[in-house]
Amino acid sequence: MTTQVRASHILVTSEDDANKILKRIKDGEDFAAVAKRFSSCPSKKSGGDLGWFGKNQMVPEFEAAAFAADQGTVVGPVKSQFGYHVIKVTGKK
Repeated sequence: MTTQVRASHILVTSEDDANKILKRIKDGEDFAAVAKRFSSCPSKKSGGDLGWFGKNQMVPEFEAAAFAADQGTVVGPVKSQFGYHVIKVTGKK
């Protein structure tokens, strides 16, 4: 059972922007480079890396998507109170 997830994300204000970013990544652009350029979250300085987190540490929508995704996959857009997230799961333990 996964107890912790490591993820990076890109936070934007619109679903349209999130879909455009998701397409860039699926077309081969580097996730961290796209995060540094487009994310509105302070984590953009580290390429969107949020580090390791457990249950009940993130907003529910973000947590559900991150825990459900396979390691190495990019999912989104996920809507939360903060905006729209494109999430890359980089580790599970």
